[in-house]
Amino acid sequence: MKTIREINLKNKKVIVRVDFNVPIESGIIEDDNRIRQSLKTINYLIENNAKIILLSHLGKVKTEEDKIVNSLKIVYERLKQLANTNVYFSNETRGLTLEEKINSLKEKEILLVENTRFEDLKGNLESGCDEELSKYWASLGDIFVLDAFGSAHRNHASTYGIGKYLPSFIGFLIEEELNVLEEVLNNKDKTVILGGAKVEDKIGVIKKLVNNTNKIIIGGRMCFTFLKALGYDVQNNFVDEEKLEEIKLILKSYKDKIILPIDFISNKKVVDLGDINEECFDIGPKTIDLIKKELLNSSIVLWNGPLGKFEEEIYEKGTKSILNFLNEKNIKTIIAGGDTGNAAHKYNLDFYYISTGGGASLEYLSGTHFKTLDNMK
Repeated sequence: MKTIREINLKNKKVIVRVDFNVPIESGIIEDDNRIRQSLKTINYLIENNAKIILLSHLGKVKTEEDKIVNSLKIVYERLKQLANTNVYFSNETRGLTLEEKINSLKEKEILLVENTRFEDLKGNLESGCDEELSKYWASLGDIFVLDAFGSAHRNHASTYGIGKYLPSFIGFLIEEELNVLEEVLNNKDKTVILGGAKVEDKIGVIKKLVNNTNKIIIGGRMCFTFLKALGYDVQNNFVDEEKLEEIKLILKSYKDKIILPIDFISNKKVVDLGDINEECFDIGPKTIDLIKKELLNSSIVLWNGPLGKFEEEIYEKGTKSILNFLNEKNIKTIIAGGDTGNAAHKYNLDFYYISTGGGASLEYLSGTHFKTLDNMK
C-alpha cells in the first residue's frame, strides 16, 4: 500500500478524503475524535509544504433541509482551533468560487470543502460515484490521499472515484487502522465482543473469526435473535427473523464458542433468562460477571457494539462496567468504532486502539474487499 511518505509534496495541491462525520447535537460537536485523528496526516502535509484540500461527508443529505443541519461549517470552526495553520472554507462543492479558493491556497494552508453529500441532491452523484463528478474533483488537485477509514468501504466519488484519476496514497490514519485490524486477524488468543442492534452486520465477522478466537461474546439488542434461535421466549424484544435460520446453523456448529447473556435489566429491574416478560435494555449483573471471567483469559479483545442502551444512565452499567474492567486490568483492547467508541470517549477511557470506522471495521474483519484501496497499490 502506497503511503504519503513516498512522494514529494512541496507545492502540490493534495486532495485528502477525511472522515469528519462527527456526532452533532443542537449545533455542538459531541465528540471531535475523528477530526483529531486526521491531524497526523494533515500536519505531515503542512510540514511538507503541501496545499491541502479536505473533502468529507457529514450525515445523509436527502432534502434541502438536510443541507442546513449537515453543513461542515461547524467542523470548519473546530478545525481552525486544532490546525496550526490558516484554514478556509468553501460553501460550494464545485464551481468557479471553489476553484478560485483552491488556486489561491499557499503552501501549508487548508481549504475544507462543504459536505460532499450535497451532491447527492442532484441524483446521488456522490454516493453513486458519478464519473463526471469524480473527474471534476480529481481535476482540482495533483495528488489524492485517502484517510477516511470510516468511509473506505464505500465506493463513492470522493473515496473511490477521485482515486482513479490521480496518483493515490493512503494517509497515516488508514495505515494505522489496517495494521491494527491485521493484528487482530492474526492473533489466535483473542476474545470478541459484539453488541448493538443489527445482527446482519455481525454475521460475517462471526464466521470469519470464530475458528481463530477464544470466545465470541454477544450482547446488545442483537442477542435476542441468538437466544430465540436457541428456543428461548424473548417476548417483544427485537428478533431478526430473516437471519434466524443462519444463526441457528452458527450456534449448532459453534455453540461452545459463543457466550450469550444470562440476565438482563428490564424497566429498572433484573430479569433472568427464561423469565423475560418485557423489553430489556441492558445485560444484568450475572452476565457482567460472566463476561469479566472470560476476558481474563485473552491477550487481546476486539469490541464492536454496546451491550445495552448506554445513552441512558439506568441502562449503561453493562457497557460501562466492561469498559472499565478492560481499562483497569490493562487488557489490550481494540474498540472497533461506532457507538462503542462513543462510549469509551463518554467515560474518558483510553485503550490500545479506538477505530474511527465501525461499519468499515466490521466489513474489513469479515473479509470484504475494499475497492478504494486498489488505487493505492
